[in-house]
Amino acid sequence: MLKVIRNFFNGLAFGAIQTVPSISGGTIAIILGFYFDLVKAINHFRKDYRKHLLFLIPLFLGTGFGILLLSSLVTFLLTYHSFPTMLFFMGLIAGIVPHIFAKVREGGGKLGAREIALILIPFPVLLLMAILRGETATDAAEVINNINIPFMIFIFFAGILAAAALVIPGISGSFLLLLLGLYHIVIESISSLRSLFADFSNTELLVDILKVLGPLGLGIIVGGLSMLRLIEKLLEKHQKPVYSVILGLMLASMVVLFMEPMVYQSSVSPLIIAIGIATFSVGCVTSFFLGKKRL
Repeated sequence: MLKVIRNFFNGLAFGAIQTVPSISGGTIAIILGFYFDLVKAINHFRKDYRKHLLFLIPLFLGTGFGILLLSSLVTFLLTYHSFPTMLFFMGLIAGIVPHIFAKVREGGGKLGAREIALILIPFPVLLLMAILRGETATDAAEVINNINIPFMIFIFFAGILAAAALVIPGISGSFLLLLLGLYHIVIESISSLRSLFADFSNTELLVDILKVLGPLGLGIIVGGLSMLRLIEKLLEKHQKPVYSVILGLMLASMVVLFMEPMVYQSSVSPLIIAIGIATFSVGCVTSFFLGKKRL
């Protein structure tokens, strides 16, 4: 029973993070200690489906509730207290880095040229993504009303890419949606679910939501299943290189986060900086001890 409750709360945190651009869901899954269990549960579901259902059902329920309920809290914190909030997220990433580094060095010895190269490669990739990102203010509701079939196909393939980013630690699925110009319409569609729950007879709203979340969800399922299988195979045969890439992605994502305009969208003062340092430390200590037990 305790595991079910823990998995539900893990899902809550995982779901809430999905609405934050630049924060990787895969990283949070590693910090909370269920990333590799998730990979195994989905890839080997048929072998012991009862056991895996006990893990997946509370996790997915928590994720759904996290997206619907806690996303509003995260949005509030990012709007009015963005600097300490984002530094808390950065601290979560920083605290897990020593454990991933230990995985890279497992077996002893110094880092080879291959590991160093794999750690460094993500830096130019994520920096380029941050530079190319063009966040434009659009009327999301108007865009949703005019969605056609070709655009829905585009959303489906965007879902595949977002799922790949979602399960790879260090890359944010929300950030990728932002890069593709879909973040605002996805958030608008998710927010509209509350209105739909209040009035199920609103078929026009239901159709608008399905035009976005339908192809996106299908793409996420296809992309997620494919990427999880690939990651498991790579971990079985090439564990050290995979952890090297994960380490590089985490370090690079911290650099990109400091460049993120969202960090500085609320006021920044000496007091706010001091609070930010404190929240960074809390995040760092929290993820370090969680990772120490679960990695």
